[in-house]
Amino acid sequence: MDATAIRHRFVDAHGLRMHVAEAGPDDGPVVLLLHGFPECWYSWRHQLGALASAGFHAVAPDQRGYARTDAPAAIEDYTILHLVGDVVGLLDALGAERAIVVGHDWGAPVAWHTALLRPDRVRGVVGLSVPPRPRGPARPTEVFASRFGPGYYMLYFQTPGVADAELAADPRTTFRRLLAATSGGTAPPRPVVEPGGGFLGFLPEPDALPAWLTEQDIDTYVDEYRDRGFTGGLNWYRNLDRNWELTGAWYETPITRPALFLAGEHDLVIAGIPRDALLGALRAGLPDLRGATILPDCGHWTQQERPEEVSAAIVEFARSVD
Repeated sequence: MDATAIRHRFVDAHGLRMHVAEAGPDDGPVVLLLHGFPECWYSWRHQLGALASAGFHAVAPDQRGYARTDAPAAIEDYTILHLVGDVVGLLDALGAERAIVVGHDWGAPVAWHTALLRPDRVRGVVGLSVPPRPRGPARPTEVFASRFGPGYYMLYFQTPGVADAELAADPRTTFRRLLAATSGGTAPPRPVVEPGGGFLGFLPEPDALPAWLTEQDIDTYVDEYRDRGFTGGLNWYRNLDRNWELTGAWYETPITRPALFLAGEHDLVIAGIPRDALLGALRAGLPDLRGATILPDCGHWTQQERPEEVSAAIVEFARSVD
């Protein structure tokens, strides 16, 4: 059997039926790959084989509410505590005491919080695109409204059913416009919904797909979202304030596990943040920061836009930690 071939199965993650894609030897060191919004296991298609070739057991789940994994109906079942619990449940299902935990986009906060809340289960943590964000003195929705105005996209996502219907009306258009408009080589869009408009309003229709993205890739995302839709992922955003309440006990607590950060220079998440300021914030919250790389000409979809560089960085980091 080809050790780098991607295998699919379902596991019981403490009561959540979770779909995972995996590659590499079952007895190899585990590297968990946590996707963001609106994605699934497929976002890690390049890293699964690369990690397997290096001898790691690479595991990319569909996270809670996404693609083939269970999607609880209640919004309050998508807090950061649930999501970290899912990681722990997945490790238990794999029979792994510890793992390297890697996250991109929304997967990054899950990875950072897993390292913060359960350092005993984490050998090292890698964040792509989204740096760790210390808990602030005010509710996130209040901060966003003050800083960006009421049309900020995360605030638009708060009302159940609205963004869900918009994104699901034509999933192919949703994926094509979102993935292309926030890719490298384009100016990051201003993520603000105009009055009476929608999320896709600030994402222009591309003249052509970026080189890293094919029509077949979009086909896969559309197929993976055919049954679940977008509501599960949107419910993560609907717990921003609840997460702020739940994590008060860890205010100003550093993440002590070995850490690595990677982001694209055109990523809208870090747009406008001077590199020195970003590095200073990373060092303050990650006392064992092993590296921070900004990838030139790369946008938000880090591991898909720069697969070789990201895979190599993860492998090197995973080999360097105990």
